[in-house]
Amino acid sequence: MADRRAARVAERIREEASQIILYELQDPRIGLVTVTKVDISADLRYATVYVSVLGAEGTRRTTLRGLESARGLIQRRIGRSLRLRDTPILRFEFDPSIENAIASSRVLDQLAAERAERDDDAGGCDTDADPA
Repeated sequence: MADRRAARVAERIREEASQIILYELQDPRIGLVTVTKVDISADLRYATVYVSVLGAEGTRRTTLRGLESARGLIQRRIGRSLRLRDTPILRFEFDPSIENAIASSRVLDQLAAERAERDDDAGGCDTDADPA
């Protein structure tokens, strides 16, 4: 039961944080940010908000500093929305999963292109075909 409650609270925090970052923050340091997931402690006191940031390493660091600067505002808004006795203390972390997925997709596309080129060079013949 506690696990389901924590999962529900984490999902609500993810939704609320996304909306707040997208529509309410006006910090120029905060660029294109996607809240990917939230991990919350069993006692609901601490929440780690994982974000994906488009851009170079410098952009990521600047964005994370901007989010850390806005942490109090985000926590207050989430606290009002969730109406919990204690609002979880937020911590922002960079989530590289989207970048990793993009890099994997590029590698797969490159391999597919190389295979297609190799098949074209072979004259379109399938060397694995059974001659019978």
